[in-house]
Amino acid sequence: MSDAYKKAGVDINAGYEVLKTVKKMSGNTQLGAFGGLFPLSQTSVSNDPVLVAGTDGVGTKLLVAIAADQHDTIGIDLVAMCVNDILAQGALPQFFLDYLGLGHTDQQRVKAILAGVVAGCEQAHAKLIGGETAEMPDMYGQAHYDLAGFAVGIADRAALLSPENVLAGDVLIGLPSNGLHSNGFSLVRDILFKQHQFKLTHVFAELGHDLQTELLRPTKIYVDAVAPLLKAKAVAGIAHITGGGLIENVARALPAGLSAQLDNGTWPVPPIMPLLAELGDLTTADLRATFNLGLGMVLIVHPDKLAAVTASLSAGNQPFYQVGTVATGNQPVVFREAQHD
Repeated sequence: MSDAYKKAGVDINAGYEVLKTVKKMSGNTQLGAFGGLFPLSQTSVSNDPVLVAGTDGVGTKLLVAIAADQHDTIGIDLVAMCVNDILAQGALPQFFLDYLGLGHTDQQRVKAILAGVVAGCEQAHAKLIGGETAEMPDMYGQAHYDLAGFAVGIADRAALLSPENVLAGDVLIGLPSNGLHSNGFSLVRDILFKQHQFKLTHVFAELGHDLQTELLRPTKIYVDAVAPLLKAKAVAGIAHITGGGLIENVARALPAGLSAQLDNGTWPVPPIMPLLAELGDLTTADLRATFNLGLGMVLIVHPDKLAAVTASLSAGNQPFYQVGTVATGNQPVVFREAQHD
C-alpha cells in the first residue's frame, strides 16, 4: 500500500478494518462490493408494488455527539430519520445504505457510529446492504464527521398514504417521541451553549439527568408500531414530525380545505422543550414550528378504524394519545383547548 496517500492524511488500511468490523456487526458478508444487493423475493408486497425511497442526515446533533465523544446512538438517529419518512408514505422499510464522511478514521469511533446504524436497521427490520466511509482530512476537522443515509421501502400502490385519503371527522392519534429526536439542534445549541454556556454535564432539576443524556436520546423508530397498521390498511395518513415541528409536518398530511384540530393538554410535552422556551425566550409559536413537542408521529384514522388501531397499538405496548380531529377549515393546523367532560 502506498505511503503517499497516508502521508496526505488518508489511511486506507484503517478503512479496510472498518469494513471488516461492519461486516461482522451487520452479518452481511456482501458489504464491500461495488453495489449493494437486495433480492426482491424477500418482499411480501404483491399486486402493484412501488418502491419508496428517502434520504436524510442527522444535522447538527452530530456536534453534540462529537463534543460528548458519544457516538453509539447517532446511527440510530440516522436510520430513524429515513425509515420514519418512508413509513409515513405507507411503505415498509426493506434496505438501508449509509454515508460517513470524516476527517480522520478513528477505528473505535467509526465502529461506534456504525454500530448505531446497524442497531437502527435491526429496529427498522431493514437490511444494511452497503455504504461509504470517506476520509477527507481537508474537508473535515480531525474530530468531525458528517453522516447521511438512504432507505428504500416497498408498498402496494393502492395502499400508499396520501392527503387525498384524509376526511373530515378523522381522528388524530399521537405516538410519543423520545425527546427532541434530531430536529432543531441549531436552536438548541444556540440557547444552551452560546446564549448560556452550559456544559453537557449540567443537570437541570426539570430533567433529572445531565444535558448529554437528554440531547443524545436516539430518535424513536416507529416501524414495529406502524407496520401492522399499514398491513391492515387501518390508517388514512401519517405525519412524521421532523424539521418544521408539528405545524409544518401535520399540514403535509392534509389536503386543501381540511384542518388538523390539535387539543392542547392531551399528551405530555417533554420537559426539555418548555425549559428551552424559558432559557431562549421562545414563543409558543416558536416551539410548535421547531420541535415535535412530544409527538414523533401523528396517525390520521377514519373513525370506523379507531378501535382496530388502538387495539393494535396496545397489543404492541406502544403508548399513544388521542390528540385531536380533522375538520373543514383553511388553517391547516389549529391548536385548541382540550374539551373536558
